[in-house]
Amino acid sequence: MIQLTDFLPTTKKEVQLHGWDQLDVILFSGDAYVDHPAFGAAVIGRTLQAAGYRVAIVPQPDWHGDFRDFKKLGRPRLFFGIAPGCMDSMVNKYTANKRLRAEDAYSPDGRHDMRPEYPTIVYTQILKQLFPDVPVVLGGIEASLRRVTHYDYWQDRLRKCILCDSRADMIIYGMGEKPILQLCKMLDKGIPFHSIKDLPQTVVLTSLPDIPHGITPDDLVLHSHEKCMREKQAQAENFRHVEEESNKIHAQRLLQQVGQQYVVVNPPYPPMTTKELDAVYDLPYTRLPHPKYKGKRIPAYEMIKFSVNIHRGCFGGCSFCTISAHQGKFISSRSKESILKEVRQIAQMPDFKGYLSDLGGPSANMYSMHGKDLHKCELCKRPSCIHPSICNNLDTSHQALLDIYHAVDALPEIKKSFIGSGVRYDLLLHKSADEATNRSHAQYTEELIRNHVSGRLKVAPEHTCDSVLSLMRKPSFQLFREFKSVFDRINSQYHLHQQIIPYFISSHPGCTEEDMAHLAVITKQLDFQLEQVQDFTPTPMTISTETWYTGFHPYTLQPVWSARSTNEKLSQRQYFFWYKPEQRHSIKASLQRIGHPELIDQLFSAPSQSGGYTGKKNAPYRVPSEKAKPTKGDFTNFRRKKK
Repeated sequence: MIQLTDFLPTTKKEVQLHGWDQLDVILFSGDAYVDHPAFGAAVIGRTLQAAGYRVAIVPQPDWHGDFRDFKKLGRPRLFFGIAPGCMDSMVNKYTANKRLRAEDAYSPDGRHDMRPEYPTIVYTQILKQLFPDVPVVLGGIEASLRRVTHYDYWQDRLRKCILCDSRADMIIYGMGEKPILQLCKMLDKGIPFHSIKDLPQTVVLTSLPDIPHGITPDDLVLHSHEKCMREKQAQAENFRHVEEESNKIHAQRLLQQVGQQYVVVNPPYPPMTTKELDAVYDLPYTRLPHPKYKGKRIPAYEMIKFSVNIHRGCFGGCSFCTISAHQGKFISSRSKESILKEVRQIAQMPDFKGYLSDLGGPSANMYSMHGKDLHKCELCKRPSCIHPSICNNLDTSHQALLDIYHAVDALPEIKKSFIGSGVRYDLLLHKSADEATNRSHAQYTEELIRNHVSGRLKVAPEHTCDSVLSLMRKPSFQLFREFKSVFDRINSQYHLHQQIIPYFISSHPGCTEEDMAHLAVITKQLDFQLEQVQDFTPTPMTISTETWYTGFHPYTLQPVWSARSTNEKLSQRQYFFWYKPEQRHSIKASLQRIGHPELIDQLFSAPSQSGGYTGKKNAPYRVPSEKAKPTKGDFTNFRRKKK
């Protein structure tokens, strides 16, 4: 029977039930409190608790009125912590067109009024008003991705490091278990908070004389915030360094001047070992929402309550994704024993019916993958291990992951385990020099499709145009065609009736309306009516965002055109929905306008007997030659066509 004291306290009464008269750390969370390892505030709270610290969580405090939620637990002994949420607050609230989303997935009953915009800033400013002498430490993805000058899409401007706007004292970026424990230990030794300026994986704001050891030749000094405001190319140049240092084993310290002060980004800790990661997931989570939410639905929890995260990190390096900036590209994997322990805990939940919704991670099939020669990894600063090609030093064997699947499925309580995380099919189609590895690819592919698809397998080709895919750091669309052929063959072989559901993005930097028209025809030829689609949303600290804002690719500094206006974005998005009658007139007019009337027949003709789609002369559609587009370096220099 779960008791109230099995959760971290959220009120003064609950603190008293724990027998505590003072708290060491008080966390303010922008999400509802779900005591589950998929929720960052719970992970940090449990990590501190396991180390002997008295910690409480105040979920979704009311930021209006008299601020009673910020005062009710008093003053902590060490510091306040801000955990704004599992998702960036602005992405969580608004669509790419800046419209309110249908619901807030991390709030009870999906309510939109439970957190402010930019809770990191709002919460910190309130705490600094009430307790000006108590340090405030920022964590979570919102602060992590705003650790230096960054572009804010919702305000359409560059903003300083979030320490400047919030007046907080420190950022812990990335996965925070190691740095927050070390911070607490240093404070317990009597080291004053404001003298701690060189703790790994933290960001502080300080004056030039107070930078530890001064500016050294080993430091990487970024362009100042003021220069980035004046020169967009300087912002683009900065971001290349930020991304590279986020994905190195031995990173340099980053310094950026902001006014008369310097932002100091200390290098991160090494990736967690299996033993360290197991310790985090083996903490005594109840895996439930706090009892205060009884009778209320928390959408994000409903999605993950019967899922298991088996690793951290992603070496895909997709240009539009923030995972590597937050978790890093090096994979930290849990042990089989730890994973099985969590599966058994799930099996004891009263409403569990025997079906695991996901055994995955940031990517479904990167578990236990690493460099064959670690010394080469230590010298590497590639942001992706698999783009533009799969690194020869990467061990892509899926055998360890197959062992996990087999061990989980052998448990008597498990009827079926599904893979809900995104699958990297380029890893599955990779031809390694090692035949045992190639056999593991084939075996995994068949195992996945036969036994772990819940009717629909979601994959993310993202586009059909190879020049756009190159900018996205995604593989050629030809690989998706190959994977779909394998998927169809295995389904036919075992008499399965499953679908493959591809994800696509419109309005990504470098993508033109012409590219979207070709995407519509190609996907129609493959018998898809697209469902999982989205407009590109510029979010802080991604290559795609910096390209979109500055107009330059940060690695080549070559110009890249982007759809920026609402009309340009909607003109691209409409091609996803060619099959809707209400879109037909607009698409036909657009194809005439951009000089491609020949695609009208390709797009709106009847299907051929072979199941593909053909034009009026019954000729199969062919992908236009990439040579027709001007290129410079590795990336296409797109320019708008004159009407």
